[in-house]
Amino acid sequence: MLAGVTAAQAETPSETPSIRRGRALVQLYCSSCHAIGLTGESPLAIAPKFRDLHKNYPVEDLSEALAEGIVTGHPSMPEFQLHPAEIIDVIGYLKTLEEP
Repeated sequence: MLAGVTAAQAETPSETPSIRRGRALVQLYCSSCHAIGLTGESPLAIAPKFRDLHKNYPVEDLSEALAEGIVTGHPSMPEFQLHPAEIIDVIGYLKTLEEP
């Protein structure tokens, strides 16, 4: 599943299992449109880079949307829902992208 992970997105020994699972989930569900690592551009120009999300709001605010299903105003964003443990993993991964 992680065969397409780039060097910028490769796991590091200090990552927790939860963060590794979160990275795997965003790789699976989000990387075709969003830049999910610390570098790079989003494949879809209108898709925000995940490393910039925290600049607009706390990433924890995404928990409810991930649980209920993210719905956006544009048709190219697929609808999906995550289980509670997956949400914790994804939020944990997104927090690793915040500037120190």
